[in-house]
Amino acid sequence: MASIKNLKKDINYVLGDVIEYALDVSILKNAPEKGDAIIDEAISTFDILVAKVNSKNVENKKAHFNAINAELEEKAKGLVEKINTL
Repeated sequence: MASIKNLKKDINYVLGDVIEYALDVSILKNAPEKGDAIIDEAISTFDILVAKVNSKNVENKKAHFNAINAELEEKAKGLVEKINTL
């Protein structure tokens, strides 16, 4: 990982794409309530991950940021799977 700045950008872009995809699918499938729930989950995931990135009291920064990156991938996959089941 190159920098904290790039990690924040990755979080923003990935979850932004998930939100956009959820919105598109919910409109196409005519299921706005389910789409809104997934969007809310993506926003809360964004808030949690950014708070973890901004955390100042970490021992091993490299391991901490790698764990955040792995969590981002895991959460994004889960959200996309939920969207695909709409």
